[in-house]
Amino acid sequence: MHCPFLIGPTIYLRPLEVADAPALVPWFNDGEVTRFLRRYYPMTVAREEEWLRALYQGPHDVAFGIALRADDRLIGAAGLHDVEPRHRHCFFGISIGDKSLWGKGHGTEATRLILRYAFHVLNLNRVWLHVYEYNPRAIRVYEKVGFRIEGRLRQDVFYDGRYWDTVSMGILREEWEAMQALAQGPQ
Repeated sequence: MHCPFLIGPTIYLRPLEVADAPALVPWFNDGEVTRFLRRYYPMTVAREEEWLRALYQGPHDVAFGIALRADDRLIGAAGLHDVEPRHRHCFFGISIGDKSLWGKGHGTEATRLILRYAFHVLNLNRVWLHVYEYNPRAIRVYEKVGFRIEGRLRQDVFYDGRYWDTVSMGILREEWEAMQALAQGPQ
């Protein structure tokens, strides 16, 4: 494994590096991938390298590359953004850029690893996210790992000729810990 940070059964998370930009750019220029992201402008390697350099300049973002354990191949990226230590919350984002691996459970596994890190290492109390209503697969994944729908931003995004809602979801540390206790069963 290349520089593992968080290790799961089939994937591991590692710091994103400037050298990852050439792998990331094709994903962020793919309309099927970006339709689920707030990124909607063409991406260049230079612009992505600049973003990656700036990412590590401050203490409020933690970004990970998602790599397969089997072959160390980078398949996506995820992160905790706008980490607010005083109020102990942050924004979560994830993208599996390798479309051939969509629906294989890697996003769910990565989300669980990052939530454990957020609550047990960063000592956060709440993690929240926004997801477009036209992405029901992602909503199911988030609900499966414990996120709850907290509200909607009505007609917030324009995609494919119409306006769609953005669904706001969040999970609290106590909810995460209760789910983990249930998963482990009685001891």
